[in-house]
Amino acid sequence: MTAQDSKLGDTDDKIFVGKGDEQAWLTLALANRHGLVTGATGTGKTVSLQVMAEGFARAGVPVFASDIKGDLSGISEVGEAKDFIVKRATEMGLTFQPDQFSTVFWDVFGEQGHPVRATVTEMGPLLLARMLDLNDVQEGVLNVAFRVADDNGLTLIDMKDLRALLDAIVPDAGKKGADAEESPLADIKKEAQGFGNVTKATVGTIQRQLLVLENQGGTKFFGEPALTLKDFMKTDRDGRGMVNILVADKLLQSPRLYATFLLWMLSELFEELPEAGDLPKPKLVFFFDEAHLLFNDAPKALMDKIEQVVRLIRSKGVGVYFVTQNPVDVPDRVLGQLGNRVQHALRAFTPCDQKAVAAAAQTFRPNPKLDTAKVIMELGKGEALVSFLEGNGTPTMVERVMIRPPSARIGSITPEERKAIMDASPVKGKYDTAVDAESAYEMIQKRIAGTAATADAGAADGGGGILGQIGSMVGTIFGTNVKRGRLSAGQVIARDVTRSVTNQVIGGMAANLGKSVAGQLGGSIGRTLVRGALGGLLRR
Repeated sequence: MTAQDSKLGDTDDKIFVGKGDEQAWLTLALANRHGLVTGATGTGKTVSLQVMAEGFARAGVPVFASDIKGDLSGISEVGEAKDFIVKRATEMGLTFQPDQFSTVFWDVFGEQGHPVRATVTEMGPLLLARMLDLNDVQEGVLNVAFRVADDNGLTLIDMKDLRALLDAIVPDAGKKGADAEESPLADIKKEAQGFGNVTKATVGTIQRQLLVLENQGGTKFFGEPALTLKDFMKTDRDGRGMVNILVADKLLQSPRLYATFLLWMLSELFEELPEAGDLPKPKLVFFFDEAHLLFNDAPKALMDKIEQVVRLIRSKGVGVYFVTQNPVDVPDRVLGQLGNRVQHALRAFTPCDQKAVAAAAQTFRPNPKLDTAKVIMELGKGEALVSFLEGNGTPTMVERVMIRPPSARIGSITPEERKAIMDASPVKGKYDTAVDAESAYEMIQKRIAGTAATADAGAADGGGGILGQIGSMVGTIFGTNVKRGRLSAGQVIARDVTRSVTNQVIGGMAANLGKSVAGQLGGSIGRTLVRGALGGLLRR
């Protein structure tokens, strides 16, 4: 089959991307060798991304793409046979056929798509430290906290779990007398100090950074039900790949949250998927827009991990395509692994820009017919320099081509259209309601309350059973069974925990029981705490 005798242009093993003196084909069997789409603002990167996403979806390959401006959402609606679109298709030997693709919208904030959540444990200390912009000392303390949580079975699901754990590892201030009561969290504090000097000042800094993250909306990202990445890897009833779109216009206002979220997903895929080798087509293709944010100010340890994951995830059947303005935005160690290239126009108004254009030209296999650096600055909207892998995995000579028109709508959709798609979504209801399962926060609170209750039960002279315990606690609050003078640590805790009336105490016990059941159903406690390449879990 050729582009000329196909309505859509694609074949069973290739995606038709564009045409110049030669036709530009993206080979599906080599699509897991990753790629790069670059160009200045307004030169057509989003359209190129949409053309490739449509081609993958037709071939039965699921797609994930972050949508910064909302333009990519049009892939979910039928395209329009506008004059310029029909003309361009005809010039390429295509018959324009309007089409649409099965789409699932995702949104970290749960506003324009299904909520996307991860647990703190899944995120791991390396990525979380990147998200919080911690220095080496603070990252070390965060690693201590995660180690203590693992050793004590404290599952970290949401932000309050991490805050409670950080409070728990802070050393007690000052020296205590021989008759002073030991903290109910003394063993946790002792274990933390055994890994190094955990200071109150350092923990306080981490807590303040958590507040910044919460103010940026990070609270909504951490929790349950956590995202199951296999929900990205589905096909529709026609065998086409589902297109998963991350609504990222608001998320991009928090660049570190955006970048770390994408790295987490890449890490999780790397850990979860089995080795597959080179397949006839990928299992999944990722398009990461504003890719430079993934690498900005990344410490060497994180860069090493990113390079490792990008290099090895190919064998898991996943293709990763970075979308950014200039190839120099991507580190050389990663850039060398991106075999499929689409370069839109760059502008050179300053000496720095001219160097960037020259560097971009050098990333292509030269074509004797083209002055690559000159052409990059001459490209019109919708034109691109293209070089895809062929045959034995070598890049083709760079060609100047006109990108084919998408079959679906170009541009954003309306809120009503988005709502209709979400209402018919295959994952509707699965992630829409947050679950507050029993985790580190509840476990630590139980530990504190349990120690207080034990101390008061021994000191009180009241009746047994739950009513007796409650009576003793109430007596402690009002001083009826407490000697004059300074309250013990256990009595202070009991007073603070039990300021509410008796029915609230009983209600709280019932709520804890409910949370315990919910936690078991959610499976949070039963996870195996084995972290992988970027801090994710190996689920077993």
